[in-house]
Amino acid sequence: MRRISLYFLGFTLIALSFGTPAWAQDKPADKATTAASVAPASGPRAEFLEEIAYYEQRYTRLAEAMPAEKYSWRPGEGVRSVGEVYAHIVGANYGAARALGTAPPASLDFKSIMALSGDKPKLIQALKDSFAHFRGAIIALHDAEADKPQKMFGRQTTLRGSFIVITGHFGEHLGQSIAYARTNGIVPPWTEEAQQQQKPADKPKQ
Repeated sequence: MRRISLYFLGFTLIALSFGTPAWAQDKPADKATTAASVAPASGPRAEFLEEIAYYEQRYTRLAEAMPAEKYSWRPGEGVRSVGEVYAHIVGANYGAARALGTAPPASLDFKSIMALSGDKPKLIQALKDSFAHFRGAIIALHDAEADKPQKMFGRQTTLRGSFIVITGHFGEHLGQSIAYARTNGIVPPWTEEAQQQQKPADKPKQ
């Protein structure tokens, strides 16, 4: 019980360090919305946006492949459940965007995000919304500020460095989610597709 309590305390402290983001039906902050139609074609932001697209696709497809009844599954006491990992990514997307200068929607609250961890349809939509908001936050930045000092997830780095830190965070929890899926008999959709493509074509019988 103590480990679980410490986990939720830790999530609350992270939420407070990022500020109090928004949720539900609200639109992303004006800064992200205004810039959303001018995605860069090259440079640090363009490269990072490709990474975001990669991870968004994998998180959402894996979340869709996991049965709803498995969202409460966890490998042990004090460890995040399937749904809590996805909810953590939702919260981190809004928190990282705020740290980069784009405020979350006005009604979002980290507690409400974690409360979605057992609701597959709502959590998947929340995941998609958070990635859309985060993309807008990246587009709103300027490549010329790539070396500007930036703090991210408690680490002092540069704006460019923060992109690396965030990518590492995405990778860590995607690996965790893949392990959860496989433990529960779910093959990641992209792996299943690759396996199907590698199968030799059936030869006609002689």
